[in-house]
Amino acid sequence: MSEPVATDAPASVATTDRTASGDTAGHVLDVAGMSAWYGEARVLREVSVGVGAGEVVTLVGRNGAGKTTLLRSVMGLHRHVEGTVTFDGADVTRRSADARAKAGLGWVPDDRGIYASLTVAENLLLPPVVHPDAWPLEKVYEFFPVLHERRDFPGTRLSGGEQQMLAMARVLRMGSRLLLLDEPSEGLAPVIVQRIGEIIREIKGQGVGVLLVEQNVKFASTVADRHYLLAQGQVVEHLDNDEFRARESELLTHLGM
Repeated sequence: MSEPVATDAPASVATTDRTASGDTAGHVLDVAGMSAWYGEARVLREVSVGVGAGEVVTLVGRNGAGKTTLLRSVMGLHRHVEGTVTFDGADVTRRSADARAKAGLGWVPDDRGIYASLTVAENLLLPPVVHPDAWPLEKVYEFFPVLHERRDFPGTRLSGGEQQMLAMARVLRMGSRLLLLDEPSEGLAPVIVQRIGEIIREIKGQGVGVLLVEQNVKFASTVADRHYLLAQGQVVEHLDNDEFRARESELLTHLGM
């Protein structure tokens, strides 16, 4: 999903020098100096972020800040970029999206990408297993019991929350060790958002990292360890979760929520 650059600078959130990904030791994902363009329009400006194994990190910002473009660039789906992407110690910058998926990056788009003509079980089994750490189907069903109950249903007969669970479960069954989640709470009822948060925390407990695009500040604060605030295609704040919670009202104002 293309994102035009937001034209208004954040008035209520001051830019700080805490914009780098920090100490890269222990990071499973490091993005350094990432810039991206749509035609002549530059939508990311030398963004650097990092995610550790078993760590949840959010990208927070207004619509048009460049959050989804950053995820797509990390996955190799947006090619008009500069900068480097290092995953699990290997430079994957020049690799295709398929090769990055095989390396262990899992893409969960905001539209969830469920195949309408396939059952839940078929959606889970269609992608190839790409890593020895892949979750067997039994473990997937243990973590997502509703998918076991609905395994013979067409994917599009699931609710929005169930489709989100299916999209997440599918990349875990492939063996993804870092999930790129784009707005998983969008359009879901509060009780389902709460369950998605529980699942993200459970996934984290299994040592899987998550880079999460999220506008729901309250939800983000319940699942994430650290947060990067993007504005006009740049990281302007890098906050741990305690700082993020302390500034929740300010951030809600900045996001217009």
